[in-house]
Amino acid sequence: MKRDMDLIRKMVLLIEERPHGRATSDIEVDGYTDEQIGYHAYLLVDSGLAVGCDVTTRGSFGPEYIISYLTSAGHDFADASRNETAWKKAKGIVREKAGSVTLEVMKQLLVSLLKQAIGLAG
Repeated sequence: MKRDMDLIRKMVLLIEERPHGRATSDIEVDGYTDEQIGYHAYLLVDSGLAVGCDVTTRGSFGPEYIISYLTSAGHDFADASRNETAWKKAKGIVREKAGSVTLEVMKQLLVSLLKQAIGLAG
């Protein structure tokens, strides 16, 4: 399964909206399967954007994780990716220049676009 940056963004923003900062096992995102969400929950934990629990069983088709909460890095990614216009611009730059990038590079690109928007970039 390929990493889906849009799903990662949607999950991070959805988790951030939860009361008390605690995610639950019932994360649902329209258009995505439970398997896709479980795998991307694993990616969020593996990348340090969230803390979670491995609930993968022998019957699982792939890694399955339940997110507990976002880390500080997860909140940084949420802040950097929240603006829809900046998100679309960053995705366009990636598509044109590289095809795909790591989560860290995507976050750096989003932060750079944010800095430009508020006049901090030189």
